[in-house]
Formats: sequence, C-alpha cells, structure tokens
Amino acid sequence: MGYLNKTIKWLVAGLLCGASLHASDKPNVVFVLCDDLGYGDVQCLNPERGKIPTPGVDRLAREGMIFTDAHSGSSVCTPTRYGLLTGRYSWRTRLQRGVVQGFKPNLIAADRPTVASFLKDHGYHTAIVGKWHLNFQYADPVTGEVLEREGRKALAPVGSKIPDGPLTRGFDYFHGFHHAGDMKGVIENDTVIAHEDEIHMLPRLTRKAVEYIDGRAQADKDQPFFLYVPYGSPHNPIVPTKEWQDKSGLNGHGDFVMQTDDGFRQILEALDRNGFAENTLVIFSSDNGTSKAANITELQEQGYFPSAHLRGSKADLWDGGHRVPFVVRWPGQVRAGSQSDQLICLTDLMATCAEILDTEVPDGSAEDSVSFVPALKGKKIESTREGVIHHSFTGHFAYRLGKWKLLLARGSGGWTAPQEKEALADGSPVAQLYDLEKDPGETKNLYASHPEVVDRLLKQLEADVWQGRSTEGPPAKNDIEEIELWKSGKN
Repeated sequence: MGYLNKTIKWLVAGLLCGASLHASDKPNVVFVLCDDLGYGDVQCLNPERGKIPTPGVDRLAREGMIFTDAHSGSSVCTPTRYGLLTGRYSWRTRLQRGVVQGFKPNLIAADRPTVASFLKDHGYHTAIVGKWHLNFQYADPVTGEVLEREGRKALAPVGSKIPDGPLTRGFDYFHGFHHAGDMKGVIENDTVIAHEDEIHMLPRLTRKAVEYIDGRAQADKDQPFFLYVPYGSPHNPIVPTKEWQDKSGLNGHGDFVMQTDDGFRQILEALDRNGFAENTLVIFSSDNGTSKAANITELQEQGYFPSAHLRGSKADLWDGGHRVPFVVRWPGQVRAGSQSDQLICLTDLMATCAEILDTEVPDGSAEDSVSFVPALKGKKIESTREGVIHHSFTGHFAYRLGKWKLLLARGSGGWTAPQEKEALADGSPVAQLYDLEKDPGETKNLYASHPEVVDRLLKQLEADVWQGRSTEGPPAKNDIEEIELWKSGKN
C-alpha cells in the first residue's frame, strides 16, 4: 500500500508539473518602462552612490535577475519606444534625431508588426497603460477631420478621436497620454476623455494598471495577457503628489522616483493578489538615463549620483545616457537573486517573446532583435548580431562590440558638456574609443592609439546600418536612403 501511495503521489506530481510547464508555454508579460530613470536611480544597482529607497524594484531583483549591461535603443524617449515595440532601431525610420511632438501620423508603419500585435496573434490580450510618444493624429468626432495643433501647448479637445493610435498597432486597450507636453490630455482607447493636471497622471496610471490586472482575473484567467506600462515619470514635469513630496530628503526628482517605485510595488502586489505571479514574466526598465531636469548637480552635491559610476545622462552617447536598469522576474525560469553581465538592448523584447512561444518573429519585423532567453537561464546568448548600436538625442552614433565602444562624436553627442560645438572648439578628436572593461566611466579616449579597433568597429557599424538589419535574416531596407553616420564630420 505504501508503494502504491508513493506511486500515486509521483504520478500526481508529474501531472501537476506537466500542467505547470504547459501553462508557462504562454506566460503573461508585464513590462514596466520608466521615463528618465537613470541606472543609479535604483538603489540595488547603486548601493554606494544611491540614496533613494526603491523597495519595489529591489524586491524584483531579490526574486529575479539583474542585467548590468542593458541598453535602451536611444538616449531619448521616442526612439527607445519605437525599438522596444518593433525590435528595430528607430533611426531606420524618418526620425533621425530628437523626439516626436504629437498631432502627426504614427511613427510605426501600419503594416509593421509590434510586440503587441505579435502576442495578440498568439492569443494574448494586450494593453498599454501610460505614455505612447510615437505620434498619432486627432480627429473631430463628428466630421472626422484631422485636427492641427492650434498652439505649441494646445491640447486636443475632449471627445477627439485617434484614428492611428495604439489600438491600430496591436493593443486591445489603451489608457494614458501621448507625451509630457500633452500629459493633461487623458486618453482611453481611441478617445480623449478628459483634461486634468499632470500631478494626477502617475496615480492614475498605477490605478489603471492595477485595475487591468484585476480585470484579467475576472475576465479569463486562461488567456495570457501582455501589459505594457510606460510610466511618464520621473520625467518632468516633476510632480510628486503631496504624500510623496520631501520623502527622499533630496529634491523633487528623488520624491518622484520613490512614488514611481511605489506604483511598481502596487503592480507586483496586484499580480500576487490575483494569482498571476508564478506565471508572469515581469520586466522593469527605463527608456534612457536621468534628465538634466532632475538637477543632477544638486543631487551629486548631496552624494547622490543618478548615473551611478557611468559618465553622462539623458540624451548623451556616453553610457549614462542609455545604460538602463533592467530587472527580470519569472518564477521557475529565472533564478532568484541572480545577475547577468551580458550585453542586451530593449529592441530584444520581440525576439525574446518569440523564443518563449517557441516560434519565429513575424516576417518583415524585428531586424535588430535578439532573444535574451538564454541569459535568463544562466546561459550565453547565441546571437547573429555582432554588437549593439547606440544613438543620441542629436543623432550621433556609437557602436559597442565586446569591451570596446566607438563613438562617432567629439563630445557627449547630447546635453552634457562638452557638447559637439564645445568639443570642436577645444580641438577634441573626431571620435572616441573606450575600453569599458578597464574604463567603464569613459575617461580615457583610445581613438588615436587603437586604429585597428576603430576600423573594425566602424566597418561593423556601417554594415549593420546599410544592410537594413543587424541580425541574420531576409533582406531588409531602411525607410530612408540617406543616414548620416558622422553628424560632426570626419575631420
């Protein structure tokens, strides 16, 4: 009888394990993307030079994996969001520098697959709660006439319709806003539903993200979901609510970081409460480094360094502009408290989702996307992509290959001094080369002393740009024929 009981227990355990594996074939995916949250703004990533408690993200790190060398596709908002959703660098489009301002056609082509449309085709319910910042138009709800912005800060009227927004790019549900300048305009699905002060947006987004998770528990627990939460914080306007003001003891940026982290904590608790945590891949990251609007100098004077040990910040080509927090939790798949030092990019989400579902990325998509699933399992990423391309606010290029990083810029390529005109006046070399293993702070320019390394990285950068893709796959083309690699000239 004892033998029979043990056999039954083993059989039941095997069946339960099989059921668990079957369920995890299509895990829920929750991707929280902060706005202007620097690598050093997360306490567990910056224990020596950080002063802001971030218990929400720190919990995720304890229960999952920290990536120490993860990068956004650009050092500013729009390009990173394009790359995250499409698996393709944004500079392959008409957007060669800067960001979009709204009231214009969607930057993502209507026929281009996105992570959302891909997962939707595989049975997922898909939602975005937060900042879009990839352009869309507004139309009069009666006449259908496309509206033009009537002033630099004018909002689309309440009731305006959005003919080419997130619902046309793979999402089933959208609640949020376009970008910081239009944050007062609250949108639900394809309609502007309200105008309200920016201070209410962060609490609103957290509440709606939690409501969405609660709703999925009530709707159909067997249908997997993709929830993309691109917070608008701690980007300016820096508007922590009253209960969070002065919490950090530093300044408004510190307070806003703390409130953002608390929103993430609430999302994690919603997953726990509804029984989703065990079968959900949660990713926490940021679109670029900390903005100058955070008053970085003031923070540093208080011993707080939002870029941690890295040089530069938002908009820059140095790593402080685009090396971002990237923390992943996936129970049963990712070892708790683990770390990966492998190089990844936010463009890699599409290929990663495809590998999780044991399928291929859609045709005509994800030209710059590589799956990081092996890294989640403690293995080496097998990539057909040689390196990662970095891009700054002003459109300057850099190439990262192993320990080497080549910058086609004389200065920061962004907002940190020296900017390009200053570097030119100072007689700085036309480009920069750094050995990140020996010099992670990018302080010693080796451009003149290692011409063979420069040549190798430059040739690979050129190949990745002009082939229309940086990974192996069908022939691809950039959306424009001319892409200027040397924004500051070669001489």
